[in-house]
Amino acid sequence: MTSISSFFRYTEIKTKITSVFAFSLCLAFFAMKGWPVRPLPTVLFFLAMFLFDLVTTAINNYVDSRTDKKTVLPFSRPRALAIIWILLFLSLGLSLWLLTMSGLFLLVLGGLSFLTGIFYTYGPLPISRLPLGEFMSGLFYGLFIPWIFFYINLEPVLFMDWHYQAPYLGLTLHLPHLASHFLLSLLPFATTANIMLANNICDLEKDLLQGRRTLPGIIGVRWSLGLFALLAALPFLALGSMVLAGILRPVALIGLLAAIPVARSVVLFFARQDKTQTFPLALRMYIITMTAGIAGVLAGRWI
Repeated sequence: MTSISSFFRYTEIKTKITSVFAFSLCLAFFAMKGWPVRPLPTVLFFLAMFLFDLVTTAINNYVDSRTDKKTVLPFSRPRALAIIWILLFLSLGLSLWLLTMSGLFLLVLGGLSFLTGIFYTYGPLPISRLPLGEFMSGLFYGLFIPWIFFYINLEPVLFMDWHYQAPYLGLTLHLPHLASHFLLSLLPFATTANIMLANNICDLEKDLLQGRRTLPGIIGVRWSLGLFALLAALPFLALGSMVLAGILRPVALIGLLAAIPVARSVVLFFARQDKTQTFPLALRMYIITMTAGIAGVLAGRWI
């Protein structure tokens, strides 16, 4: 049990809500639309996604343990590194299996996801030390997860397809379904980016001392707080837009009720930016917003 709890602490399994919620939102959307879900590819994608999410966190903690004396690994460094490699190979193996069942475009999406996750904290110029962390984390969890979910479950003519006939390479896009994907993706994109933004606002002084040029260090606290409020509102604007566009049924607007506790959390975070006391508000906002989004989408299925 000690090893299991150490593994959970090393990979910060509690933070995997970002990938699980994004995946669940896609499931809810497909259920509402009545679109079929391919069981085996979907399960393979979930497992590969979840394992790689563990990998990125483990790499982050492994690298931080070298640069930040406050970060202590629950395992010896050789064992911690071995865990990273095992999780990475498992995720890669499942991804390759999934690739045999889907189009080659999955190789592009999956490759970008792997590169983003690995070089987020690893390499001579990790993404986490640049003012790109918010965008890249939102892109990975908010755009790529729904994109791959749509891609492996929808027929190519219903989402996207590419075809090659020398010397031409063509890409066919189903614009209505692509628009649905984009608006739906705004929910996990904005909420995930806001967690990273809140973290970087609270860690601004420490990051500057360590040479990290995060987004708050570039635009300042005032503009960062403004962006925080905008990102908090964006999911609700996306939800309303999907109803107006006919993508979701009007009953989905019940999800807008979550804007009340989210707005209160924004006010509290504006008053004080503290890693211990107010940063958890960003996590709370994520859970409330994503739960409301999933509930609003599913309501269109049942009501």
